[in-house]
Amino acid sequence: MAIVLVIDDDKDFCETMQSLIERMDHTAISAPSLKEGLSILQRQAVDLLLLDVFLPDGNGIESLPVIKETSLGNPDIFIITGMGDPDGAEIAIKEGVWDYIVKPTKIKEIRLSLNRALKYREEKSRKQKAVNLNLERVIGQSAAIKQSFELITQAATSNAPVLITGETGTGKELFAKTIHDNSLRRQGEFVVVDCASLTENLLESTLFGHKKGSFTGADEQKSGLISLANGGTLFLDEVAEMPLTTQKSFLRVLQEKRYRPLGENRELTSDFRLIAATNRNLHDMVDKKEFRKDLLFRLCAIQIKIPPLRERQDDIKLLSLFHTNRLCEEYKIPNKGFEQGFFETLNAYNWPGNVRELFHTLETALIASGSEKTLFAMHLPKEIRIKVTKSLISKGIGENSVVMRKEDFENDRLPDLKVVGQDDSRYPSLKEFKVRMEKHYLKALIADAKGDLTEILNRSGLSKSHYYGLLKKHGIR
Repeated sequence: MAIVLVIDDDKDFCETMQSLIERMDHTAISAPSLKEGLSILQRQAVDLLLLDVFLPDGNGIESLPVIKETSLGNPDIFIITGMGDPDGAEIAIKEGVWDYIVKPTKIKEIRLSLNRALKYREEKSRKQKAVNLNLERVIGQSAAIKQSFELITQAATSNAPVLITGETGTGKELFAKTIHDNSLRRQGEFVVVDCASLTENLLESTLFGHKKGSFTGADEQKSGLISLANGGTLFLDEVAEMPLTTQKSFLRVLQEKRYRPLGENRELTSDFRLIAATNRNLHDMVDKKEFRKDLLFRLCAIQIKIPPLRERQDDIKLLSLFHTNRLCEEYKIPNKGFEQGFFETLNAYNWPGNVRELFHTLETALIASGSEKTLFAMHLPKEIRIKVTKSLISKGIGENSVVMRKEDFENDRLPDLKVVGQDDSRYPSLKEFKVRMEKHYLKALIADAKGDLTEILNRSGLSKSHYYGLLKKHGIR
């Protein structure tokens, strides 16, 4: 029996859905507002969520990141609205909703869609129980990274080509290796080809191999990496850098599983599974005639997008603990403790180099700490501390405080920014002050950006989920 939550301020619709769900032998719960719905989702596991768009205290589609981040049961979501919006439907589907339904809709159709979702959920749960994945090296608990974990499961249980996308340093090769290690090909080789580091001729020779004397410098016969990957996995790192001529040759290899080494007259076969990765937008490259459309279609039977570290802030502490303990074991020293300011600084940084930069930073801090038992923010590289401090000051919450009179605080007025004097004792506690300034910052930013979400995220450096979380925290609509 499933639990279905309906978040909608239309009382008649909620009653209709409750009747339908109970006739299907499931449990129905309803909430007339986002606040009440989120409260239910945070304390009770729900299987399906029927979510209205225009609610008294917010927009359902815009709240999807918060819902996915905070929900206890990771429900499958239906958007149900009386005002169909093509752009809204696109956003919702990109956020992973099951269906976008425009009222009025026949009860029969809603029932059919609910049954399909429940069947899908049941089969997915059964499959996950049957597949005991080893994800010990892929660290994270944020909603953003958990979506990637689900796709790893799909990839590991199939033989289809996989395309992994993400910024530099997000861990694309680690994901590829994790898929291989959990697949039926785990006994075979995991062969890495760095397409960005090889010239066109060298890339073809590296992939296909060559016969002795086939080109200048070919002093002996050499097998290619495609041959080495027979029975295993071939990982093409930075596949966007593969020249167009090589793309054409490689496309045939993918289709036929046959290839011809340079200078060789006969064709050879290789049964390999392909995983490719890139930090570029291949669809844009196709439009610019820089990448073959037919090859792109063959690469992305399963596509996994790894989120940048700035969009998975909740994972920074987990990643830091994991890597620091691993470094301590490698250096044969006792595990270190952490002062709270250390994590506060890490969380305030934007991490343009992603997980790779975080791990390098942690190693630098560990070395700087020497024999000390605890890691402090002072152990972090000066460049990072400077950038964090400048960022905080530019947002008005740096080390220089601002004048805030008692009446300003009580009346919720935005104070003038100037250095605090030493003779004024009329201040709130530091904790209250920080909370109030954070709220003022958000209000001022929203007003100045005229509510444009993209502009707000670009200016603030916040991820979408973090931004919505702050809105909820401060009760800002």
